[in-house]
Amino acid sequence: MTATHTVINQVPPLAGNAFRDDPLLLQLASGTPEAQLREWQQIGAYVRSAEAQDLARLANSETPKLKTHDRYGHRLDRVEFHPAYHALMRRSTGWGMTASIWEPKDRGAAPGHLHRAIGFYMLAGLESGHLCPMTMTSASLAAITSSPDLARQWAPRIASRKYDSASKAPMEKAGLTIGMGMTEKQGGTDVRANTTEAVHEGRDIYRLTGHKWFMSAPASDAFLVLAQAPRGLSCFLVPRLRADGQANGIEFMRLKDKLGNRSNASSEAEFRAATGHRLGEEGDGVRTILEMVTLTRLDCAVASAGLMRASLAEAVHHARHRHVAGGVLADKPLMVRVLADMAIDAAAATALAMRLAYAFDHAGSDEFEAAYTRAMTPVVKYWVCKVAPPMIGEAMECLGGNGYTEDFPIARHYREAPVNSIWDGSGNVMALDLLRVLHRSPESYDMILDNIGRHLGRRGPGTLDVLSAAFDLARTDEGSARIVAEQLALAAAAAELYRLGAGKLADAFVETRLAGAWRSSYGMIDSRFDAAHLLDALYPADN
Repeated sequence: MTATHTVINQVPPLAGNAFRDDPLLLQLASGTPEAQLREWQQIGAYVRSAEAQDLARLANSETPKLKTHDRYGHRLDRVEFHPAYHALMRRSTGWGMTASIWEPKDRGAAPGHLHRAIGFYMLAGLESGHLCPMTMTSASLAAITSSPDLARQWAPRIASRKYDSASKAPMEKAGLTIGMGMTEKQGGTDVRANTTEAVHEGRDIYRLTGHKWFMSAPASDAFLVLAQAPRGLSCFLVPRLRADGQANGIEFMRLKDKLGNRSNASSEAEFRAATGHRLGEEGDGVRTILEMVTLTRLDCAVASAGLMRASLAEAVHHARHRHVAGGVLADKPLMVRVLADMAIDAAAATALAMRLAYAFDHAGSDEFEAAYTRAMTPVVKYWVCKVAPPMIGEAMECLGGNGYTEDFPIARHYREAPVNSIWDGSGNVMALDLLRVLHRSPESYDMILDNIGRHLGRRGPGTLDVLSAAFDLARTDEGSARIVAEQLALAAAAAELYRLGAGKLADAFVETRLAGAWRSSYGMIDSRFDAAHLLDALYPADN
């Protein structure tokens, strides 16, 4: 049989190194000790490898399965995963995604949050679903340390670089993962409407009875859970299995059929007198669990930026290898402007997310960085997570029909993108958090605005006038909170791009985002900006 055609003009797989080929990451990592650079290069090589890409595909096509009962009818309540998922978990755990921010730092080592964020960013561009338990496990220690006795027992196993998927008693394992159960059917984000009851049994031990509408990562070894104790809503550490290896009264009803994040299981659960250990004081549950949630919000922003970068890398690679109308697609004026316009947002999102990670590293010793962490966490999460879905959708369009198929990673990135805006505080929750900080500590924003103004130079006074007017409006009009969040995020992103020395890129961001006219799609930059130069600066040509 004679073939009807020869395959031509198809783009080779994207290869290279996600760290070494990213000028912005290299700049952010400047001055880092050689050992840290080698680890990032290892991650960068891995996420671009055919092996890792295949693991990501399999983990999402062969989705988790809930086994509620064994073959004899006994409750089992176990989630089964494809080996590809466990391989991803093992790699990311080994690279410190659950442990590194809690490890003692040697002199000269990279700061914990920023160091981890760079690795997390690259891994998000590979496969984001498995990073959900990575995030919760790492962040859980912020809440667990409120109970020193529990921390002594649990922290060494949580802050571990060993991944153990076995279903056995927590204290028999060298590495643990932690999930979360906050929301219920009747309340959702309004967790104070929770009805799960916690009955005190003595010391910090309680029995929990109730349900959770979203129970994240049900294969975890324990969960941080909110429940109503005698003195109000409280936070509890609830093991999945008891010390004897038997079930701890947690029954999983079903797994959620989610749009994306499909490699990671999310469940509905019932608690039947499950044993829980109180974290913090009774009635302080929201405050206690927010110690965890604040860290997960940072990861949401970093992961969204990573998804943007990975999607655009695919689009740029495609355009540079695809021939259309007698030339290379990337040389066409309209295409290069679309790609460059997307690159501006991807760079700004990356710079802003990494700036927040830097603030987390220094909040304990620097008053300004503490203010930045407190005031900008909701702002950064709001904007970075909002801008990701439309940008990734545009990147998908650059590949045409190929991009819309599951054979190419952008389809997975696109389905993944909305979750970071929804989980751990939706857009409205983030905007309202901004208002709460504004009312409680307005001096935090005074410090931040002063810093933004210095980095914006001649553009500073006009930008600060706009922001001051927006803050004045927000003090009396709660409905304007999103306007304030977006304007502050844009100003902070522009300031960070200038601080990093990205002059022409920062100019383009300011002119088209901060001071530009309303825009609803990409490709709106005009001939004042050298689109090809902007694109090449952020996405160098293939080696």
